[in-house]
Amino acid sequence: MGSSMADAMAAAPRGPAYRIETDRLVIRCYEPGDAAQFNAGLCASWDHVGEWLPFARGDQKPSVADSLAGLRRWRGQFDLDRDYVYGIFTSDGRTFLGSTGLHTRRGAGVREIGYWVHVDHIGKGYATESTAALVKVAFEVDQVRQVKIFCDVANVRSAAVPRKLGFTHEATLREHVDNGEQARADAMLWTMLAREYAGSVPSRATVRAYDVLGELLL
Repeated sequence: MGSSMADAMAAAPRGPAYRIETDRLVIRCYEPGDAAQFNAGLCASWDHVGEWLPFARGDQKPSVADSLAGLRRWRGQFDLDRDYVYGIFTSDGRTFLGSTGLHTRRGAGVREIGYWVHVDHIGKGYATESTAALVKVAFEVDQVRQVKIFCDVANVRSAAVPRKLGFTHEATLREHVDNGEQARADAMLWTMLAREYAGSVPSRATVRAYDVLGELLL
């Protein structure tokens, strides 16, 4: 093997993490076969999720075909390193619990984490556990400099997640959230910097992360 090829391989990023495991959860890249279960979970949670997220509003709930198209799009973005959307499942992989992501829309060196939990499984700490795992992956695998979380100021459950994990409430952004009804809501911005990660709650989380080939990253 030539030195230039060896150097290129050594410099290649370790991630992204396609599968992440915690004590109770599997957080993984979506597959087309998840469409039916994802759709059922989203439709069951429509009113609950739509209270805070504009994509889940209106009388027309998505079909399985709609969900399949969305999952295929997310998988394509994942494989092309454009964005990283994950499904949250029970540790045996059988039950869909919600959705989350390490989003790239805030620019290089930054990840934004978003999440929603199936209405039948709220209040069990799954959002906090999955977010802690993604924070650990963001800093230790993706090696970003900052992680951000935005939430509606009225969304007490969502705001509790970054607060528990040691994020800093950096700002409240006025009329930042489009609620789809020609009005806008204020949003809280929570951040954690790379230099703050050591010793944080996510840094101590028990997490195993694997790349696309199943090789261990964490």
